[in-house]
Amino acid sequence: MNGKDVRIGVSLLVGDMENMVRFYRDTLGFQTQWSGGPFADFETASGELSLFMYSRKEFVKAIGEDYVLPKGINQTFEIALWLPNFAEVDLEYERLSKLGVQFPTGEPITYPFGIRNFYVADPEGNLLEIGSTSET
Repeated sequence: MNGKDVRIGVSLLVGDMENMVRFYRDTLGFQTQWSGGPFADFETASGELSLFMYSRKEFVKAIGEDYVLPKGINQTFEIALWLPNFAEVDLEYERLSKLGVQFPTGEPITYPFGIRNFYVADPEGNLLEIGSTSET
């Protein structure tokens, strides 16, 4: 396999599909054709099936395992959402602030290595980094 030819998708295994779809669609603004059921995919700049959700209940049946949900903020991974520039990061922080979104680390920070970001927790505690690597 040549990694440069591989498209990567991220799947969130979720407990409450309706609540999670509503957050990613209505709060974060991702487009989806979801109309119920155990699977939802979202349109992103990275293409089809780059971000999707699958019912945790259906997934554990498929693999024959029990699932242990992390408590609080899920610290096993993050999803990075990259915006065009630092100003867009600040605008998104302000927009989400008005919607009562949880920010585990507070307001945006610019790091010496050239990233400006902040973090959001989705309704099931998955960590989203919203940032940019471009000042302009």
